[in-house]
Amino acid sequence: MPKVIDLYAGAGGLSLGAARAGFDLAAAVELDPQAMETHSKNFPNSVHLQTDISQLDGKTLLQLSGLEFGELSGLIGGPPCQGFSIMGKRDLSDARNRLFIQFFSLVAETKPAFFLAENVPGIITPCYDSLREQAFNLVREKYYILPPLTVKANHYGAPTTRTRIFFIGYDPKRVSDLSAADFKPVSNIAETRVHEGLRGLPEAIDSHWILEEQGWHFVDDAGNGYFADRIKGYVPYGVGDPHSLERYFKNHEISGCLGTRHTKEVEERYQKLLPGQQDVVSKSIKLDPLGFCPTIRAGTDSKNGSYQSVRPISYKQPRVITPREAARLQGFPDWFVFHKTKWHSFRQIGNSVCPLVSEALLRVIFNKLYY
Repeated sequence: MPKVIDLYAGAGGLSLGAARAGFDLAAAVELDPQAMETHSKNFPNSVHLQTDISQLDGKTLLQLSGLEFGELSGLIGGPPCQGFSIMGKRDLSDARNRLFIQFFSLVAETKPAFFLAENVPGIITPCYDSLREQAFNLVREKYYILPPLTVKANHYGAPTTRTRIFFIGYDPKRVSDLSAADFKPVSNIAETRVHEGLRGLPEAIDSHWILEEQGWHFVDDAGNGYFADRIKGYVPYGVGDPHSLERYFKNHEISGCLGTRHTKEVEERYQKLLPGQQDVVSKSIKLDPLGFCPTIRAGTDSKNGSYQSVRPISYKQPRVITPREAARLQGFPDWFVFHKTKWHSFRQIGNSVCPLVSEALLRVIFNKLYY
């Protein structure tokens, strides 16, 4: 199987898409310990490197991943986006912006057949032209670089409008011709609305369900179709936490159904909101069952204030959504597990690439590889 390495891997949205597209995930690199713990559970057969990517060179990366030079088919990853996000300070000197360049430096040094890098739309604004050019210049000699692809997750079957930019390049000696048109969504994948995306999940969530085991509950059938099929199955060989897979497929149990305690006043405000309306205090938006979920935010880690993300409000109950509901809306399968806490679960989900998107894009590349 063609091998890939996932840089800035997070919980594994890109990794899952790669595995479903037919790739062997040789290794994942991630500095955050909670994300690394989650990724290790879901991808037990891959090498996991909890290290600072800025300190890695290509030769070391290949050695630690157990690969020989020339054996790597793809380098994929989502370099930190906080410095580029329109929600942030957009500081041109943000040190995290250099990690985008480091991704391309590792491409130049490991020489895979292709690369795929994901980021927020803010990265293609003019103020970052110089940074992008600096990164691309590292690989122009060997790779053909496609124009930036703007991708909306709801066009690939997910019930969210999450929009991201993908930078894809390939070695024409190892991959047959690719164009932006190859990555357009296929017409036979139906759109998934919020009410369809949440089908079968527990609705009556107790606000006192805050411990990991309290979040495990019975899930009803998610229905039929492209989205439901990938929510219920499509488990690649060697992927998945064995304990969680057994509980899901044997007992129809899922994790992450954790509650949030709201005051009576907050519940009353949430109850009065119409679908699509925003709460004036929390800024949370009430989900529209017939629409799409807005982009789920990640919040910040402990080094940056430990701020919780603004979470959407359930359209059936006066409460914010659970981590499992967020995972569904982001396109993750029910057998995929996240961190035992709500805070880290939402951080991991909000930072992840939608697996339906990554699968679709990487399958196109998989089918173009020369063997």
